Formats: sequence, C-alpha cells, structure tokens
Amino acid sequence: MGEGEGNEKGVLQGRYELGRVLGHGNFGRVHAARDLRTGRSVAVKVLAKGKVMRSGMMEQIKREIAVMKRVSHPNIVELHEVMATRSKIYLALELVRGGELFAHIVRTGRVREDVAHRYFRQLISAVDFCHARGVYHRDLKPENLLIDEAGNLKVVDFGLSALADHARSDGLLHTLCGTPGYAAPEVFRNKGYDGAKADIWSCGVILYVLLAGSLPFPDDNIAKMFSKMNRGDYRCPPWLSTEARRLIPRLLDPNPDTRITVSQLVETPWFNKSSIARPIKAAEPPVEPVVAAKDGGDKDEPETLNAFHLISQSAGFDLSPLFEGDSARGPREGGMRFATREPASSVVSRLEELAARGGGRMRVTKSGARGVRLEGAERSGPKGRLAVAAEIFSVAPSVLVVDVKKDGGDTLEYRSFCSEELRPALKDIVWAADPKPAAAVV
Repeated sequence: MGEGEGNEKGVLQGRYELGRVLGHGNFGRVHAARDLRTGRSVAVKVLAKGKVMRSGMMEQIKREIAVMKRVSHPNIVELHEVMATRSKIYLALELVRGGELFAHIVRTGRVREDVAHRYFRQLISAVDFCHARGVYHRDLKPENLLIDEAGNLKVVDFGLSALADHARSDGLLHTLCGTPGYAAPEVFRNKGYDGAKADIWSCGVILYVLLAGSLPFPDDNIAKMFSKMNRGDYRCPPWLSTEARRLIPRLLDPNPDTRITVSQLVETPWFNKSSIARPIKAAEPPVEPVVAAKDGGDKDEPETLNAFHLISQSAGFDLSPLFEGDSARGPREGGMRFATREPASSVVSRLEELAARGGGRMRVTKSGARGVRLEGAERSGPKGRLAVAAEIFSVAPSVLVVDVKKDGGDTLEYRSFCSEELRPALKDIVWAADPKPAAAVV
C-alpha cells in the first residue's frame, strides 16, 4: 500500500500488515494489523494531518503521544510506535480485544463486587503510576477503559491529559476539561484544581457505576448535575457491602482537600479485601475491539461532545450561557450556540424549512444528522455567497448542542441572518436550564 495511504489493506512502511478496519473517527480510522517483525497483533490508528490541523487538535495529538511514551504499565494501553508521512500520522498501539468497559456495563448492568474490585484495583494501579510520573489523565470514564481477553483493565485516550509542568505558579491546573458526570466538581469552579485529586474523584464515579449500574449524579440538566456534585447529593444502593459504602463517600468528597488520596485508599479494608477478588468469568463474550477509536465516528448520528469541547468553545468558564438566555448578547462573529431537547432530525428539519421558505435566498448544500449547511443562492457581497454551517453534538442522552458558524461570506450579512431569520425560526426548540424565554446564545 506504499506508505499505507489510501488502501484499507496493505503493508505500512514495510512494518505493519494492515487488516480490517475496526473503527472510524473524525480524523481517520483504526485498523487491526500485524507487526511483520514480531508477528504480534496491533491496532494502527491512522490520522489525517490535514483534518487534525484544521480542527486545531494537533497540540492535543502531540501531547497524547508524549504522555503515552512516558507511561508504560500493564494496565495502560501501550504505544508501540509512531510513524508519519506528509499527510498521515500512524500510531501502532496495543490491540485490546475485549472492548470498552462501558459496553460491558451497558450489556450486563452493574457488575459483581468482586469484578468491580478487580477492575478498580487495576485502575488505581495505573492512575497512581501516572501520577508518580507527573501525568494526570483528566478524562477517566468507562469509555476510556478497555478490557482485554484475560479480563484485565487498560486505560486509554490521554488526549486531555496534563503534565505536572502544565500547572501555573499556584501549583494547580486551570484548563477545564473532562466529561459531565465524571469530572470533579472543583474542575468547574474556575479556581484551579489538583490533577491527582480530580482523577481520584473520577475513579470514585467509575467505582459507583460499576457497583450500582448508574451514575451517582444523574441529571440531563448539566447545571443541576454539578449542583448535586457540589453538595455530594447521591445515595449508595442498599446491595453494596459495608466496606464499599464507607469507601465511596471518601472518593466522592466534593472537597478536594479532604478527599481520600491514593496512599490512604490502598490502606482501606475494601481495597485490601482479597476475599472478593475472585477471577472474572472467562466465558463473558467479548465485544468488538475499539482501541484508539476515540475521536468520534463517521456514522450518521450526532457526534458525542464532552465537557472539554463544550467549555473550550464557550465565551467563558461558566457553563450557564449554554443553557440560559441572555438577551443582551447577539451571535458571536464566529457563531452562536444553543442547547435543545429535540432530536437531531427535528433540528435538521427546522433548518431545511428555513431555507425553503426564504424565497430562494438560501439553499441547503449539506444535510444529515450531524449538521446542515446553508448557502446563499446569489453572491451578495464582496466576500461572496453567505454560507452558514450548523453542527449538532450530543452532550447527554436527551440533550443536543447546536453550534452555528459563518462558513463564508460577509460577517454583517451573517449577523443579520442569525438575528432576523435563524433565531426566530429556532427559538421554540431552544432548551435552557431555567425556564427563560430567550435563546441560549454564546
């Protein structure tokens, strides 16, 4: 296959024989492959440089590679090799055949306590190893934990990780990132946070999910969910053992200063309770390998958006503008954003109807569950035809965020279109955390 570009099968730079595609992402695809030098099976993530650079994610990819080279642990997916051509980046990774822990939980519900105990001990072993080397994952969740054929847990996806030297002069990290439901409450307080303590909170949520089969702070309203997290408002299921019921509040302590540390955790009775560490059933059916296919999918459905993307695109560090109206604001030059409880198909239909009833002024040039692109029928300014792109992202099971941006043409014309046509057409499907009439525009 030359340098491994273009074909789905072939030999990559004389080193890896590429096989079937395991998954697709926004920036490329993941292949099963065989290392011709050792004969071992690997997963090769193929990233398109152009797409990565256009999305502004090159630094994130570089950081992920640098971190994975630094951490080599039995419970962390191993990065074997990095290769590149003029247009592609290739990551040869350990192939994990058991699939995501998330898929396992969805398939079976909550797991036995002995199984949760095994997974949790392995997770803490990997996390403590990272912390000792100044690496903080910052996006620990079941989707980023894989299970191999032997039932061992593997941590993957260090794209949002930080190094100790990323801390400011106060010794704290300040970049808001993570996934709603798993990120520690102090991450969103805009006062800085300790990366190790934030990771421990995420580990606590994962343990709760394993034992209870649900999130400790479930709420489609993200603002209300964070309020519950700050209050420690959750209940342990009655079927948990006494030791587990005593440990979880120490992990899910909303005060990072009093939250349990790893050194304290490994001394707790539940963590050291060897009597429940029975072997995992080998007969559990594996799910499709998904190692490294973490940057979204090309399926015809809205892309999942985590809190890092949500906040990094917002006007500030306060989540409330995404869910509350603000009549004093108009659309940004770069775009406007709102949340909705409507399905993606309804949003798409509204935008298509808007173009249809506009007297031919705008036409639909792209339409699908992940977004719509509208373009002016005629050139109306010195910068050419007005083009508006609306991307649809999923942030919770029943919540979408629609991100509207100018994709071409004159800025003043775009602003006029947003205020006079787009906002009125969509105002009744905008969802806000509090029942306010104005659109949630950032």
